[in-house]
Amino acid sequence: MSLYSKPNIHMKKILLLALLSICSIISQAQQTDSVKTSIQKNAEAMGHGGNNELKINLLFTVIGMPEISYERILADNMGVGVSVFVGLDNSLDYKFGFTPHYRLYFGAKKASGFFIEGNASVLTMRDYYYNSAASYPYGSYGERTTYTNLGLGAAAGAKFLTRNGFLGEAYLGVGRVFGDGSGYNEETIPRVGITIGKRF
Repeated sequence: MSLYSKPNIHMKKILLLALLSICSIISQAQQTDSVKTSIQKNAEAMGHGGNNELKINLLFTVIGMPEISYERILADNMGVGVSVFVGLDNSLDYKFGFTPHYRLYFGAKKASGFFIEGNASVLTMRDYYYNSAASYPYGSYGERTTYTNLGLGAAAGAKFLTRNGFLGEAYLGVGRVFGDGSGYNEETIPRVGITIGKRF
């Protein structure tokens, strides 16, 4: 009996030590998963989990056409929104714009990363037209007029989101104007922006 007692004691100690080691590893893995889950929940609570975004187009603001956009996130990979700008500078061709849009996102995070956009526009524009006038010394004169046209377009860009819900966008696209605006000869309209905003 004494010949087998010592090996049995050693074996029990080894098994106990292995069991304690396995329990310690499992506990550490669970703690790591808990930390990751906590970080993810905190990120969502700080902004990633919101479904509303309010943004301002810095590029349009600098050139005298401040534009504000609102977007509602419908799912992790899509959203709908509307952009509104007002032309404050009388030298600009654009006086007012209302652009509803639909976006499809391809990033790993919720409604972020690369996206494509389809949009429609209601645009009020300014332009000159010329009338012949025999009484005018030079035979013709120009007048500035305003008119409203409809347009359809597409764009592509990228959205970058911080952990606290602030965001930045850059996008570029083009659209086509439909209708005979008085003297308006351009058939295409730009869709471009560098925006900052907040998700909530």
